Amino acid sequence: MTLDIPYSRTKDGIRIEVKVEPRSSQKAIAGILGNTLKVKLTAPPVEGAANEQLIEILSEAFGIRKSAITITRGQSSKNKVVEIAGISTPSLQTEASKRGRR
Repeated sequence: MTLDIPYSRTKDGIRIEVKVEPRSSQKAIAGILGNTLKVKLTAPPVEGAANEQLIEILSEAFGIRKSAITITRGQSSKNKVVEIAGISTPSLQTEASKRGRR
């Protein structure tokens, strides 16, 4: 599965728009909604738990360390802007591609 994620380049990497769905029954990247990456989270939007889980999911999906991901706008909103340092294009490591490498 390949997703064409809309993004813009920054000095250190890329910037993407993300819409989160907290308290979902599963945690996963759900797809593209307009120019936004939709991510389902099981964590509630309380005390930064949803933001922490978002960073964890994006870290796994892009195959980068968590410290390279920063939520630059929307810390307390479902609509967020996320900057990811150290990459030039958003290339997701989906479950299907992970299984193919084993």
